[in-house]
Order: sequence, then structure tokens, then C-alpha cells
Amino acid sequence: MPKALIAYSTRTGETRNIAELIAEGLRFSAIDVTVKDVTEIKRETELEGYDIYAFGSSTYHGTMMDRMKTFLFLAERAALQGKVGGAFGAFGWSGEAAERIFETMRNVYGMEMAGGPLMLKSSSVGGGVKVAQSYGRELAAKIG
Repeated sequence: MPKALIAYSTRTGETRNIAELIAEGLRFSAIDVTVKDVTEIKRETELEGYDIYAFGSSTYHGTMMDRMKTFLFLAERAALQGKVGGAFGAFGWSGEAAERIFETMRNVYGMEMAGGPLMLKSSSVGGGVKVAQSYGRELAAKIG
């Protein structure tokens, strides 16, 4: 069974909610999913053994959470080139965090990215549940 890792950093809990909904979409597609706060991941070796990676952070004052920045430096040392990836995040006024994570995964890590970053103000507004679950299905579809 293919495996996915969803790692997130959140300020208010909304990005964690989005992570859980993406996980549901992956599970609908028979993917074994692990969801972790980035502070739970201490070594790049903990990123081994997954087929799909989705990284997410809330946008706060126009940037991603510092914990996510630290995690991205750790992830840079992992062998993620060619792996399937996605980026997501919650935001109030802007969604720079998800966009920057997406670009880092694509351009620095060399990952095979889903269509674009998923940016939601809230998972519970405007069809957010279905959108996040669909993003999980989109990630699953990229591994065939």
C-alpha cells in the first residue's frame, strides 16, 4: 500500500484541520497516511519510506511559520527528488506560505508536484472540506 506523509505547522489549528481533510482524501484512494506537526519530525531519516508528501503552513504576517521554515531546511537533506508532493495552508489575508512551500518542493527538492498549492481561509467555509479532500485524491492520482 502506498504511503503518504502530511507535515504541517499551524497557529490556530486551521492548517491542522486542512491536513486531516487532505489525509481523508488520500485514504479514500487507499493510501496509508501519517499526519504530523513539523515539530514532531527531528531528523531527515524520518521522511524516508513515503510515496507522497504534503507540507503545509498557515500564513502569518505574509510568511510561513518559523517552525515550517526550519522543517524545510531539514527536508532539503532528505531524498525527495521525483517524489509526489503537495503544499497547503490556511490564511487570513494572503496565502504566501503555501505558495512558497510549493515552489521550494518543486524547485529545490525536485519533486513531482500536484497542480498547485491548496490555499483555504477555512476548511469549513465555501466547500473547504470537499476541496481539501479532493486535493488528497489529486495527490493519490499522481502515483497511479
